[in-house]
Amino acid sequence: MTNQTITILDVPFVNQRKSEVVQDLYHQYIKEEKKALVVTANPEIVMQAREDREYHAILQTANIIVPDGIGVIIASKMKKTPLIERVPGFELMEDLLALGNKNPVSFYIVGAKPDIIEKAVLNVKKKYPNLDLVGHHHGYFEDDDETVIEDIKRTKPDVILVALGFPRQEKWIAANLPKVGKGVFMGVGGSIDVLAGHVKRAPVLFQKLYMEWFYRLLKQPSRWRRMLVLPQFIITVMRSKE
Repeated sequence: MTNQTITILDVPFVNQRKSEVVQDLYHQYIKEEKKALVVTANPEIVMQAREDREYHAILQTANIIVPDGIGVIIASKMKKTPLIERVPGFELMEDLLALGNKNPVSFYIVGAKPDIIEKAVLNVKKKYPNLDLVGHHHGYFEDDDETVIEDIKRTKPDVILVALGFPRQEKWIAANLPKVGKGVFMGVGGSIDVLAGHVKRAPVLFQKLYMEWFYRLLKQPSRWRRMLVLPQFIITVMRSKE
């Protein structure tokens, strides 16, 4: 990582505003045709890294890890090393797409169900008519299937949005990054479902109150087990000397 970072439970988060992250990605990696792994990490990802050594090692190699989740911001304040701003992964993705709509930046999208990604691609093309979207592929493939990475090598996109869910998406990126000559690879989780209109993002009020997690819980009560990670994360931060 080239920028100032703040480490929480051995995960180094970049301490920058979203706009600064976008500019750094554009000037330091995209324009320079360099490779990068971008992780949008929330408490679930941090806790996963504590249980999964392979995943932990991958996060240590990431070029940029942004704090996606109010829990990470709370933890940084508890450690008296406050992060300057929460950087939601969906918003970072949208800002990169907007950047590509105004600049010669090409994109490739991986993930979601076949019908979902097709709808997402149509919506992206409507919203960003000047965007150079060089390819896309659904997420229903075996991790050792070379089809997707071969297509990426052929089309040479500047930004590759990977929506395979964590930890699969970061593991897939780490395994395939050495095979390409350039490209900013970013794990975007369920963002393709939102782009497709299949899942709605929380209303602005919930976003401003940092209650998106609560809105998702209301919409999907089955997520309650996943929500237990947040108090576990906070307790772990309180007990940790890291």
